[in-house]
Amino acid sequence: MRRLHHFLFVRHRHNWVLLGRFGLVGASGVLVNMMTLIIVKKLGPEAREAIVGIPFTDFNVRWYHVYSTIAFVVANLWNFQLNRSWTFRSSHRAVWWREYLPFFAVGLLGQLVGLVLLTLLMHEGSPLHLSEEVFDNSTGLRTRLYWAQLIVIAVVTPVSFVLNKLWTFAAVRTHHPDLADPRHVHEVLGEPADESMTPDARVTTPAPAGRRDPGA
Repeated sequence: MRRLHHFLFVRHRHNWVLLGRFGLVGASGVLVNMMTLIIVKKLGPEAREAIVGIPFTDFNVRWYHVYSTIAFVVANLWNFQLNRSWTFRSSHRAVWWREYLPFFAVGLLGQLVGLVLLTLLMHEGSPLHLSEEVFDNSTGLRTRLYWAQLIVIAVVTPVSFVLNKLWTFAAVRTHHPDLADPRHVHEVLGEPADESMTPDARVTTPAPAGRRDPGA
């Protein structure tokens, strides 16, 4: 048990710290997403009002698609900047836009999936349509768009996580091999680095007693 405890909570303590920070950033991102959605909905036209028809379909781009996308962009920037400056502390290791582009691309793909789900939740003819008797828009807690957006976030977040793990994080490891340096772990945790823990550290074996180095 002591070995298991040491393996999980001592050797991999930095992973738990990063996971906690990542989770806090994600939770704050949900709040930012919903707050942005509420603000733009209150400032803009009625959410279900059609803007333009989608060619060869009976569907339209509606204002709630725009509101959801604006909320995504704001929350995506928020999450990225916090993860860059606080969770992984990589802000000084690469140009901002080079790290952000793959992060944004993964998020955008998730948002496209989310817009399809949002349409199914909001459209009257969909089998997934949220009940208008329950979500009648009479109060903030009964606003159909808000609950639809929360459902979208809950569904899309795991998809985005998998895509980030398979692509974004792999790209970071490829272009920033120094992140595998144990000294970076100490840097992320705010601890003094151990100079002996480097990828190039060599283990030297002391010469047997009484034997002198010929070059000495």
